[in-house]
Amino acid sequence: MATRFLSLNIGASTVALAEYEAGSKGALTLVNYGVAKLGAPLDSGSVATILTPAILEIVREKGIKPGKVGISVSGQMVFPKIASIPSAGGSDKFDQMVRYEIEQSFPFPADEMVCDSQILGDTETGDKSVMIVAAKVEQIEEITSAVAGAGFEPEKVDAAPIALVNAIKFNSENPDECVIALDIGSKITSLVIVEGDKLYSRSIPVAGSTITKEIAQALGCTLDEAEAFKQESAYVSVGGVTEDEDQTVDRVAKVCRAVMTRLNAEISRSINFYRSQQNGAQPVKLYLTGGSALLPEIDTFFAESLSLEVEFLNPFEKVRLSRRIDEEAIGVDAALLASTVGVALNMTDSARFAINLLPPSIVDARAEKAKIPFVAAGGVALVAALAVVWLGVNREIEVLQSRYDVVQAEKNRLENLEKKVKANEQQFESESEEAQKLRAIVTSRAAAVQRMRVLQSAVSKVEGAWIEKWENGRMTVRAWKDRIKPVAGKTTNERVEDALKSSREVDATKVRTISHDTKIDRGDQIEQFTVEVKFK
Repeated sequence: MATRFLSLNIGASTVALAEYEAGSKGALTLVNYGVAKLGAPLDSGSVATILTPAILEIVREKGIKPGKVGISVSGQMVFPKIASIPSAGGSDKFDQMVRYEIEQSFPFPADEMVCDSQILGDTETGDKSVMIVAAKVEQIEEITSAVAGAGFEPEKVDAAPIALVNAIKFNSENPDECVIALDIGSKITSLVIVEGDKLYSRSIPVAGSTITKEIAQALGCTLDEAEAFKQESAYVSVGGVTEDEDQTVDRVAKVCRAVMTRLNAEISRSINFYRSQQNGAQPVKLYLTGGSALLPEIDTFFAESLSLEVEFLNPFEKVRLSRRIDEEAIGVDAALLASTVGVALNMTDSARFAINLLPPSIVDARAEKAKIPFVAAGGVALVAALAVVWLGVNREIEVLQSRYDVVQAEKNRLENLEKKVKANEQQFESESEEAQKLRAIVTSRAAAVQRMRVLQSAVSKVEGAWIEKWENGRMTVRAWKDRIKPVAGKTTNERVEDALKSSREVDATKVRTISHDTKIDRGDQIEQFTVEVKFK
């Protein structure tokens, strides 16, 4: 018998609810779905008043019965990270190191985040490659509360970029090849590079609303009018200089190209970072999805600019469609439903990358609910035992009551004492953490100041020279050529190198000039060179 699953994708301006059935051998069938626009951007007010009515609208129109649901939230809400964790020391030590990585990597205190992690495999050095995903508890609780307000029971909370990757892998003939998923939404573009078990994800603040704003600026119209232009006649000008007969359409097309050119630059930067930091392969394909990826000629633009095979993602390549699904409509809505496929795979425990950011409040409530049958059975047994005792010791009831009162008073005293001890322990831990952070900041600042003094001391020995920039272990120096006095036939950069090497705080073997330009800015009056400096 097929199992029913509900999958909900929450975007910045739309929400999509899909009903799936999971059959034998991992087969998925889309049974029903609906898409609704949010009455306002999700971050513009109360989540419940914006999200709940949109979900109920789908329920009314499509007749989807509420139940347990998996949710995917926007990539803008989550913080993904791939970390390398040493595997030595046992599972407890490993869990501690993952927890430490979470505390060090994300911009919020640990008690304000909900996190999940998954071991992806072994690195080349023998460590474990771990995917860690975090989100603010407050935001996730607002989402799950709004979903519950529509009558649904949140079961799992997934991240849309990761759900998208799972959908791609499920539908791909070669799930281990290096590909890019580009989800161009309303406010952000989610980019994911996946190659086997390697994963790189980032959010880019260039998306559909960027195009709308720049059309409004170019045409001098309102945002609503600009959005209408975009929906009706916008396309990406592939050649860049081709002029449309309609001047307004031509200007809109060139605005679209300009915005996509910026997005293209961010994609190229992401590819270079992935290849250098994770030793990844060159991507062979780009999958386009998202509501703002439907601009005409956008696939041709990216194919030419990135020299990659580009295609629109079809998340239903291997997902069956029930007879009640309108195949023409699903072709238009597929871009909004891609993440729901990945969430459905997560719900069936068949997703390659499986996380669950369900907030602690829901997890704890379920744990308490699961205890109810056992508590009830224990209560019945206790009542029976008390009845037996009552019958056997009726004559001594007053003595027992007196002893009970004494024990209860002592219990209350010890509980109050325990609360005070715990409060003091928490205050001590909190103050210790703050002190440790302050010590680290003071130490870091002192070291930076001392190193700057060493650099300034070395440069000051060459009259007419000054430090232009110091960044990432590299010092850029400029000097007035007419004020430099030759010393022992050495060049200006050689004299600075010698001064640095003489410092006890500098590793003399790691000082070298990596660039030297003798004509900077004002003709040939200034020279500039960059010295790489390694401190001990």
